[in-house]
Amino acid sequence: MSQPEVRKQVRQFYDQVGWQFVGDTYQNARYEDLRPVSSEYIHRCHLRVTPFLRPGGRFLLDAGSGPVQYPEYLTYSREYQKRVCLDISFVALQEARRRIGEHGLYVVADVANLPFRAEAFDGVVSLHTLHHLPLTEQKKAYADIYRVLRTGRRAVVVNGWTESPLMRRTQPLVKFFERVGGWLTRLRGGMAKEKTPEASVGNNKPSGTFVQKLDAGWLKREIGSQMPVEIRVWRSVSVRFLRALIHEALAGRFLLRLLFWLEERYPRYFGERGQYPLIVIRKEDRK
Repeated sequence: MSQPEVRKQVRQFYDQVGWQFVGDTYQNARYEDLRPVSSEYIHRCHLRVTPFLRPGGRFLLDAGSGPVQYPEYLTYSREYQKRVCLDISFVALQEARRRIGEHGLYVVADVANLPFRAEAFDGVVSLHTLHHLPLTEQKKAYADIYRVLRTGRRAVVVNGWTESPLMRRTQPLVKFFERVGGWLTRLRGGMAKEKTPEASVGNNKPSGTFVQKLDAGWLKREIGSQMPVEIRVWRSVSVRFLRALIHEALAGRFLLRLLFWLEERYPRYFGERGQYPLIVIRKEDRK
């Protein structure tokens, strides 16, 4: 698939499906676990971004902003004069404008070709966006984020690995619990659980949009050689893992609190081996 075709596919998905409402949530919410049992853990993971952004400044770039759909996302730009929301989807930017209004500036553009001058931003965030780019453009996207970041400031990228070593090890357990859940559902006379977009751990094929995620080795080699990066944990488990194993009746809240504590204690271990890394890019002061 050519690069223009990939961009068109991603744009069409989010314009026509991803950012459309079903009830009171976006269609894209099916990529997340929004059950009450997981809500505290998900909330705390979302807030992991803020401490790595230098507080205050004029412009925060949200590269691939979507509609700024979660309340925690609003906190990232709280101490900035303006949040510049950039997205390939016009629908996403319309929704973002409804949420943050005059606090935002809205730009339809490609994250791999940022239309800004060097050092224009006091902070940059990019959440679950770069994996939509073809492999050949991902390195350029990181370079562009670094280019527009002001010296002495930081960017935070949340992405996902193609195959998480931790999730690979838990795959037999996940499959077992999914089978048990399916049996219980059928015994109750319900419909079998519909598969989610994460129905296959480590599946490289696109699901809804083009997806090409990477691993920690590639990031260190290709990006770490060009700029200072640090890999930490955003969330170590997949949506599939959460839906299969985490339940109120099985002490799910307690297990997620324990997991969060372990992630905080060993952020680099879980960042490199878990499902979703938090990548901190530092543009160091010139001497």
